[in-house]
Amino acid sequence: MLRHSYFLALLLLLSPIPGFAREAPDFGSPSFSTVPELSVGFDLLYEQKFAEAREGFTNWESRNPQQPFGEVAVAASYLFEELSRQGVLTSDFFLNEKKFLHGIDASPDPERMSHFRDALARARELAAERQKTNPNDGEALLALTLAAGMESDAESILQKKHLAGLKHMKKANGYAKELLAQHPDATDAYIAPGIANYIIGSQGAGSRFVLRFDGIHGDKKLGMEQVARTAENGRYLRPFAKIILALAARRENQNALAQKLFRELSEQYPDSALFASEYAKAMSPSVPPGQGR
Repeated sequence: MLRHSYFLALLLLLSPIPGFAREAPDFGSPSFSTVPELSVGFDLLYEQKFAEAREGFTNWESRNPQQPFGEVAVAASYLFEELSRQGVLTSDFFLNEKKFLHGIDASPDPERMSHFRDALARARELAAERQKTNPNDGEALLALTLAAGMESDAESILQKKHLAGLKHMKKANGYAKELLAQHPDATDAYIAPGIANYIIGSQGAGSRFVLRFDGIHGDKKLGMEQVARTAENGRYLRPFAKIILALAARRENQNALAQKLFRELSEQYPDSALFASEYAKAMSPSVPPGQGR
């Protein structure tokens, strides 16, 4: 049953845990303040200019060698490039029940995935160094959350190693709970519980039972509301949250919301063929029977 949950790669956590002591965030870090150079890099990523984005991330990382977020961004550039190559972040993928539940049909590019894993390893090493002096370091926790989530993403969506994806999802779950308990203003992280709730809520009864037994619950409506928090206030993942929310809206036959979000994305990134194409599809929606119900 777990094999049907390929999006476990993205299930990072459920909800922030109330009652934890909060420490003041480091506003000099990229996790809790917007770094213009990183924002430019992520914009290039959403424009599918992967090499240019990667060059910007690498340049920033070379000047900030103790910040794990630079390596996280480099890893994201490789993963996003492969997801784009495989057509994952499209309505053709989301509205195809077989692909949505099982993952891609082809195989990922081995060289690209090797670079992706190397960047993840470096990000984890840098995060571990920061935790030697402060185990609750927010910058480290965000890096570890995103690293585990992206690795789960790669294993489940691209390689169909669903049990391995679940293992890394559990790690990300723990890191993200701790992060958001201390730093609820780490707005990019709020996409994680939303995706978790939506995807688990979309699974069959058997998969939901197994995942609920492991402490993971699903609520599609709540999930979309949580993703919307990042879509409204995210620093670097705001456009990504809009993509996910718009595709979920297509599945739920919420066409007006999907049209609004894809229109905003196409206006923000006019050179992106992806957003132009998805906006056109949203304006003429055709949802296969049984989707989003």
